[in-house]
Amino acid sequence: MSTRNSSPNKSAARERLRAEREKQAKRDATRRKLIVGGVVLGVLGAAAGIGIAVANLTNGGKNTKVSSAEWESEAKNHAFKQPANTTGEKGTTVVIGKPDAKNTLEVFEDMRCPMCAGFEQNVGQTLQKDIKDGKYKAQFRVGTFLDRNPMIKGSGSKNALSALGAALDVSSDAFLAYKEALYAAKNHPDEQDDAFSDDERLLEIAEQVPALKGNAAFEKAVKDGTYDQWALAMSADFDKYVGADKPLKGTPGLKLNGKVLAGPQGQTPQAAPAFTALVDENLAK
Repeated sequence: MSTRNSSPNKSAARERLRAEREKQAKRDATRRKLIVGGVVLGVLGAAAGIGIAVANLTNGGKNTKVSSAEWESEAKNHAFKQPANTTGEKGTTVVIGKPDAKNTLEVFEDMRCPMCAGFEQNVGQTLQKDIKDGKYKAQFRVGTFLDRNPMIKGSGSKNALSALGAALDVSSDAFLAYKEALYAAKNHPDEQDDAFSDDERLLEIAEQVPALKGNAAFEKAVKDGTYDQWALAMSADFDKYVGADKPLKGTPGLKLNGKVLAGPQGQTPQAAPAFTALVDENLAK
């Protein structure tokens, strides 16, 4: 005779069901906290054209070589060094273009941001041409908030920004070309893949940039973390402009002569024609 439906077994089944319900309730509570935490960090939805995902709840980033806290702790061991081709306090002003260009386009990005990668892939060449033509000069503000996202974690944003500092020390053109390579579809990882926390991966991608290929000084700067402190300064400056309580909620973001540029739904254009039309409409004549 089967004992499956005996009273003791029924009681045990009820106890297991109760325990499972308690576990599920705890998981749901944790999920709600993570979502709220993401919003507090300015990690808002893609409906506003913001390239920061809050829907993919995970236990953290994949392939993290160094945690965010460990990276920052290690960065403090390096003396601050400001890359060439920067100005302002701690070199956080990165402006590329003709000095006499009447207009200034500010570009806000995070190197792990998938929407920033899409923007670069679709609009980057147009932006670079505009800079060369003198249509505007561009000021780049790069943040690292995705490393702080409790649903993603890692240090890839900071590590890639430090490597960009090493490229900027080579030249402004090297900075633009390396940023383009990092965002390229074949190179840019999923936002939850912290591949950019690996120096070797950053150097591997740099081999695709002529000015950086075989460049021993650049390679040493990346491996030594020469511009780690500068990356933290850039990130702190970025946080003054982007966040839940700021006009810009996330990345990619644009400002032209101090005015936020966005489409009808508040999104940053992800196609070159829409980008050009929006810029042209707001250029100072």
